[in-house]
Amino acid sequence: MAARFVKLIIFAALLCGVGIVADAQDLPDASSRSVRDRKQDLPAGLKEMLAKQKAERDKKDHEEMLERGEEALRLANQLETSFEQNKGVSQQDKTRLESLEKVVTKIRRELGGDDDTDGDETAYLQPTDEPKPSTVEEAFKYLQSTTIKLVDELKKTTRFSISAVAIQSSNTVLKLVRFLRIKK
Repeated sequence: MAARFVKLIIFAALLCGVGIVADAQDLPDASSRSVRDRKQDLPAGLKEMLAKQKAERDKKDHEEMLERGEEALRLANQLETSFEQNKGVSQQDKTRLESLEKVVTKIRRELGGDDDTDGDETAYLQPTDEPKPSTVEEAFKYLQSTTIKLVDELKKTTRFSISAVAIQSSNTVLKLVRFLRIKK
């Protein structure tokens, strides 16, 4: 009799457990709702505040990208001046080349571009009508002119636009930097 009673209690507990689990599955919880559903539930004032914050963040990001462009131009000018004075690449120039590469890589990433060298570090952009430097001196001059072109294109953009020419210019600058690092 006691064994039968224990089995009856276990069966009742299992039945209650199944009922609770089935009931819990019917209730939506916060983790099952999509992000979009949660955003739709926000009050209008909060939505406006979030949109304003995003616009301010986008504006700040665009201004920082323009500042990075000016930094890239400053580095390119310093590199060309140093090469003209020394007729060679100093250790400080190598550091500047690395800094220039980092800055331009950030710019390209923010523009939505990516590396198109396919592993060939000395490859140049298509179309092939762009001049290819044959000497280090030509490379430094071309580096400066291409960096100027990049900065000019960045100034034409807004935080709402993407410039394919700026991405192409950033790729060219990066290829020239890599060319100069290899040539040393």
